[in-house]
Amino acid sequence: MTPDPASALPEPPHDCAKCARLAEFRARNRAEHPDWFNAPVPSFGDRTARLLVVGLAPGLKGANKTGRPFTGDFAGDLLYATLIGHGFAHGTYGATPADGLTLKRCMITNAVRCVPPQNKPTGPEIRLCNNYLSHLLEDLNELVAVLALGRIAHDAVLTARGLKRSAHPFGHGAIHDLGGVALFDSYHCSRYNTQTRRLTPEMFNAVIAAIRDHVGD
Repeated sequence: MTPDPASALPEPPHDCAKCARLAEFRARNRAEHPDWFNAPVPSFGDRTARLLVVGLAPGLKGANKTGRPFTGDFAGDLLYATLIGHGFAHGTYGATPADGLTLKRCMITNAVRCVPPQNKPTGPEIRLCNNYLSHLLEDLNELVAVLALGRIAHDAVLTARGLKRSAHPFGHGAIHDLGGVALFDSYHCSRYNTQTRRLTPEMFNAVIAAIRDHVGD
């Protein structure tokens, strides 16, 4: 199946071997599910993005299967519905890259581009993949806001910008000035966080609404 990546952006190669553990895990999944994407998942969205959404990593049966960030897993239901509600996306989210959904002045990526076992990337894997995030932040010339979904994504953005974590502590609803770009924090919109009510749809909507006000038209 073919994803719909943003063209000409820095992306890992299809058979990226930087992280041996992740490459081995992809190989096992390719053998078990040859019809799945099973490769580093490229960024998705608008090259003129004013908002960049950064997640943790592809879900095994979500983006790793479909080839589009947050597509096919529970987190995508809340993320895309909320983005549509605030005009950052158009169409209907159908949990497949063929649903015709498009992003407007928005792009979505992950701190780690390959699916990790048990959804838990290691520190070295996060660091090895950070170069792609760093280049993406540089290449999005109209970017004014970044949404970090969870602490790992938050820390990855700071690393990519060469900033100290101690100066910008993660906190749901927190906003950090990164010098021309505002970093907005939210708990990850995962099934676990929403089912335990750590993150409610109302809480997530409030963060996206704040971003909408910051970004403007």
